[in-house]
Amino acid sequence: MQQNWKNWVHVTKLDPDKPISPAAVEEIVTSGTDALMLSGTLNVTQENLRDLLDLVAAHDLPLVVEPAGPECVIFDGIDLLFVPSVMNTDDARWIVGKHQAWLRHGDGAIRWEKVVPEAYIVLNPASAVGQVTRAHCGIGAEDVAAYASVADRYFRFPIVYIEYSGAYGDPAVVRAAADAVENAVLYYGGGITSGERAAEMGRYADTIVVGNAVYDQGPAVLRETVRAVR
Repeated sequence: MQQNWKNWVHVTKLDPDKPISPAAVEEIVTSGTDALMLSGTLNVTQENLRDLLDLVAAHDLPLVVEPAGPECVIFDGIDLLFVPSVMNTDDARWIVGKHQAWLRHGDGAIRWEKVVPEAYIVLNPASAVGQVTRAHCGIGAEDVAAYASVADRYFRFPIVYIEYSGAYGDPAVVRAAADAVENAVLYYGGGITSGERAAEMGRYADTIVVGNAVYDQGPAVLRETVRAVR
Protein backbone atom coordinates (compact mmCIF):
# COMPACT_ATOMS: atom_id res chain seq x y z
CA MET A 1 0.00 0.00 0.00
CA GLN A 2 2.78 2.44 0.86
CA GLN A 3 4.05 2.32 -2.74
CA ASN A 4 0.81 1.81 -4.68
CA TRP A 5 -0.20 5.44 -4.17
CA LYS A 6 2.37 6.46 -6.77
CA ASN A 7 0.21 4.79 -9.42
CA TRP A 8 -3.10 6.46 -8.51
CA VAL A 9 -4.60 8.66 -11.21
CA HIS A 10 -7.86 9.63 -9.48
CA VAL A 11 -8.44 10.45 -5.80
CA THR A 12 -11.71 11.51 -4.19
CA LYS A 13 -11.44 14.02 -1.36
CA LEU A 14 -14.13 13.93 1.35
CA ASP A 15 -14.45 16.69 3.94
CA PRO A 16 -15.21 15.62 7.53
CA ASP A 17 -17.10 18.92 8.01
CA LYS A 18 -19.59 18.12 5.21
CA PRO A 19 -22.41 15.59 5.67
CA ILE A 20 -22.61 12.67 3.27
CA SER A 21 -24.98 9.73 3.19
CA PRO A 22 -24.07 6.02 3.24
CA ALA A 23 -25.75 5.68 -0.18
CA ALA A 24 -23.50 8.40 -1.61
CA VAL A 25 -20.45 6.71 -0.09
CA GLU A 26 -21.46 3.45 -1.78
CA GLU A 27 -21.61 5.22 -5.14
CA ILE A 28 -18.26 6.90 -4.54
CA VAL A 29 -16.35 3.76 -3.62
CA THR A 30 -17.71 1.89 -6.65
CA SER A 31 -16.95 4.74 -9.07
CA GLY A 32 -13.48 3.51 -10.01
CA THR A 33 -11.63 6.14 -7.99
CA ASP A 34 -8.28 4.87 -6.71
CA ALA A 35 -8.47 6.15 -3.14
CA LEU A 36 -10.36 8.27 -0.63
CA MET A 37 -8.66 11.23 0.98
CA LEU A 38 -10.28 12.56 4.17
CA SER A 39 -9.32 16.20 4.29
CA GLY A 40 -10.62 19.66 5.15
CA THR A 41 -9.38 23.06 6.26
CA LEU A 42 -12.08 24.36 8.60
CA ASN A 43 -13.92 22.76 11.52
CA VAL A 44 -12.17 19.40 11.26
CA THR A 45 -12.02 17.60 14.59
CA GLN A 46 -10.99 14.17 15.76
CA GLU A 47 -14.68 13.44 16.27
CA ASN A 48 -15.99 14.28 12.79
CA LEU A 49 -12.89 12.80 11.18
CA ARG A 50 -13.48 9.50 12.91
CA ASP A 51 -17.20 9.63 12.09
CA LEU A 52 -16.32 9.91 8.40
CA LEU A 53 -13.69 7.22 8.73
CA ASP A 54 -16.25 4.88 10.29
CA LEU A 55 -18.59 5.56 7.37
CA VAL A 56 -16.05 4.69 4.66
CA ALA A 57 -13.83 2.13 6.41
CA ALA A 58 -15.95 -0.90 5.55
CA HIS A 59 -15.18 -0.51 1.87
CA ASP A 60 -12.10 -1.99 0.26
CA LEU A 61 -10.51 1.24 -0.94
CA PRO A 62 -7.27 2.88 0.22
CA LEU A 63 -7.88 5.51 2.90
CA VAL A 64 -5.71 8.60 3.29
CA VAL A 65 -5.98 11.27 5.95
CA GLU A 66 -4.61 14.70 5.06
CA PRO A 67 -4.55 16.59 8.37
CA ALA A 68 -5.20 20.33 8.58
CA GLY A 69 -3.07 20.42 11.72
CA PRO A 70 -1.50 18.23 14.40
CA GLU A 71 -4.84 17.83 16.17
CA CYS A 72 -6.21 15.94 13.15
CA VAL A 73 -3.47 13.33 12.89
CA ILE A 74 -4.62 9.75 13.24
CA PHE A 75 -3.05 6.46 12.20
CA ASP A 76 -5.51 3.78 13.24
CA GLY A 77 -7.81 2.61 10.49
CA ILE A 78 -6.03 4.40 7.64
CA ASP A 79 -3.48 3.38 5.06
CA LEU A 80 -1.52 6.60 4.65
CA LEU A 81 -1.12 10.06 6.17
CA PHE A 82 -0.43 12.76 3.56
CA VAL A 83 1.12 15.71 5.42
CA PRO A 84 1.14 19.04 3.54
CA SER A 85 3.67 21.86 3.65
CA VAL A 86 2.68 25.05 1.83
CA MET A 87 5.53 26.26 -0.37
CA ASN A 88 4.17 29.68 -1.33
CA THR A 89 3.62 31.25 2.08
CA ASP A 90 5.78 33.40 4.33
CA ASP A 91 4.15 31.88 7.41
CA ALA A 92 6.59 29.20 8.49
CA ARG A 93 3.96 27.45 10.58
CA TRP A 94 2.52 25.99 7.38
CA ILE A 95 5.92 24.97 6.01
CA VAL A 96 7.48 23.34 9.05
CA GLY A 97 6.08 24.86 12.28
CA LYS A 98 2.95 22.73 12.61
CA HIS A 99 5.07 19.71 11.83
CA GLN A 100 7.59 20.49 14.58
CA ALA A 101 4.71 20.99 17.02
CA TRP A 102 3.28 17.63 16.01
CA LEU A 103 6.54 15.87 16.86
CA ARG A 104 7.28 17.98 19.92
CA HIS A 105 3.95 17.53 21.62
CA GLY A 106 2.80 14.22 20.19
CA ASP A 107 2.88 10.98 22.06
CA GLY A 108 5.81 9.68 20.03
CA ALA A 109 3.81 6.91 18.36
CA ILE A 110 4.33 8.16 14.81
CA ARG A 111 3.89 5.51 12.15
CA TRP A 112 6.51 6.84 9.79
CA GLU A 113 5.88 4.10 7.26
CA LYS A 114 2.45 5.66 6.68
CA VAL A 115 3.64 9.27 6.33
CA VAL A 116 3.91 10.85 2.86
CA PRO A 117 4.97 14.53 2.75
CA GLU A 118 3.26 16.85 0.25
CA ALA A 119 4.50 20.16 -1.13
CA TYR A 120 1.41 22.30 -1.60
CA ILE A 121 1.30 25.25 -3.99
CA VAL A 122 -1.96 27.04 -3.15
CA LEU A 123 -3.36 29.23 -5.93
CA ASN A 124 -6.93 30.26 -5.04
CA PRO A 125 -6.92 33.38 -2.82
CA ALA A 126 -10.63 32.96 -2.03
CA SER A 127 -10.18 29.44 -0.67
CA ALA A 128 -10.10 28.62 3.01
CA VAL A 129 -6.67 27.04 2.69
CA GLY A 130 -5.35 30.09 0.86
CA GLN A 131 -6.63 32.46 3.52
CA VAL A 132 -5.64 30.36 6.53
CA THR A 133 -2.08 29.79 5.28
CA ARG A 134 -1.71 33.30 3.79
CA ALA A 135 -0.43 31.79 0.60
CA HIS A 136 0.77 34.04 -2.21
CA CYS A 137 -1.81 32.92 -4.73
CA GLY A 138 -1.35 35.56 -7.42
CA ILE A 139 1.81 34.04 -8.86
CA GLY A 140 2.31 32.99 -12.45
CA ALA A 141 3.48 29.86 -14.21
CA GLU A 142 7.20 30.62 -13.85
CA ASP A 143 6.96 31.07 -10.10
CA VAL A 144 4.82 27.95 -9.72
CA ALA A 145 7.35 25.97 -11.76
CA ALA A 146 10.18 27.26 -9.55
CA TYR A 147 8.33 26.26 -6.36
CA ALA A 148 7.60 22.85 -7.88
CA SER A 149 11.23 22.33 -8.82
CA VAL A 150 12.50 23.40 -5.38
CA ALA A 151 10.03 21.05 -3.72
CA ASP A 152 10.98 18.20 -6.04
CA ARG A 153 14.71 18.53 -6.54
CA TYR A 154 15.87 20.31 -3.39
CA PHE A 155 13.48 19.25 -0.62
CA ARG A 156 12.73 15.87 -2.25
CA PHE A 157 9.00 15.93 -1.57
CA PRO A 158 7.41 12.81 -3.06
CA ILE A 159 4.24 14.76 -3.96
CA VAL A 160 3.90 18.25 -5.44
CA TYR A 161 0.27 19.33 -5.17
CA ILE A 162 -1.17 22.18 -7.27
CA GLU A 163 -4.19 23.27 -5.23
CA TYR A 164 -6.85 25.61 -6.60
CA SER A 165 -9.33 24.41 -3.94
CA GLY A 166 -12.81 24.95 -5.36
CA ALA A 167 -11.81 26.94 -8.45
CA TYR A 168 -10.73 25.56 -11.80
CA GLY A 169 -7.10 26.42 -12.41
CA ASP A 170 -4.99 27.45 -15.37
CA PRO A 171 -3.86 24.42 -17.38
CA ALA A 172 -0.77 26.35 -18.49
CA VAL A 173 0.28 26.70 -14.85
CA VAL A 174 -0.19 22.98 -14.23
CA ARG A 175 1.74 22.20 -17.39
CA ALA A 176 4.60 24.41 -16.20
CA ALA A 177 4.68 22.53 -12.90
CA ALA A 178 4.63 19.21 -14.74
CA ASP A 179 7.57 20.28 -16.90
CA ALA A 180 9.50 21.32 -13.79
CA VAL A 181 8.96 18.14 -11.78
CA GLU A 182 11.45 15.32 -12.30
CA ASN A 183 10.76 12.79 -9.55
CA ALA A 184 7.69 13.75 -7.52
CA VAL A 185 4.14 12.71 -8.31
CA LEU A 186 2.19 15.78 -9.46
CA TYR A 187 -1.28 16.18 -7.96
CA TYR A 188 -3.90 18.64 -9.16
CA GLY A 189 -7.03 19.63 -7.22
CA GLY A 190 -9.66 22.29 -7.83
CA GLY A 191 -12.81 22.73 -9.89
CA ILE A 192 -12.91 19.30 -11.48
CA THR A 193 -16.64 19.27 -12.23
CA SER A 194 -16.72 17.35 -15.53
CA GLY A 195 -14.96 14.72 -17.55
CA GLU A 196 -13.65 17.42 -19.87
CA ARG A 197 -11.93 19.25 -17.04
CA ALA A 198 -10.58 16.01 -15.59
CA ALA A 199 -9.10 15.07 -18.96
CA GLU A 200 -7.56 18.52 -19.46
CA MET A 201 -5.77 18.55 -16.11
CA GLY A 202 -5.03 14.84 -16.38
CA ARG A 203 -2.83 15.56 -19.40
CA TYR A 204 -0.34 17.26 -17.09
CA ALA A 205 -0.97 16.01 -13.55
CA ASP A 206 -0.23 12.42 -12.59
CA THR A 207 -3.17 12.39 -10.18
CA ILE A 208 -6.31 14.49 -10.14
CA VAL A 209 -8.33 15.08 -6.99
CA VAL A 210 -12.10 15.53 -7.09
CA GLY A 211 -13.77 16.95 -3.99
CA ASN A 212 -16.44 19.67 -4.08
CA ALA A 213 -18.16 18.23 -7.15
CA VAL A 214 -19.16 15.16 -5.16
CA TYR A 215 -21.15 17.36 -2.78
CA ASP A 216 -22.36 19.97 -5.28
CA GLN A 217 -23.31 17.68 -8.20
CA GLY A 218 -23.55 14.23 -6.66
CA PRO A 219 -21.48 11.08 -7.07
CA ALA A 220 -22.53 10.58 -10.72
CA VAL A 221 -20.02 13.22 -11.80
CA LEU A 222 -17.31 11.16 -10.17
CA ARG A 223 -17.75 8.31 -12.65
CA GLU A 224 -17.44 10.78 -15.50
CA THR A 225 -14.16 12.15 -14.15
CA VAL A 226 -12.81 8.65 -13.52
CA ARG A 227 -13.55 7.61 -17.11
CA ALA A 228 -11.86 10.74 -18.39
CA VAL A 229 -8.50 9.95 -16.80
CA ARG A 230 -8.42 6.20 -17.30
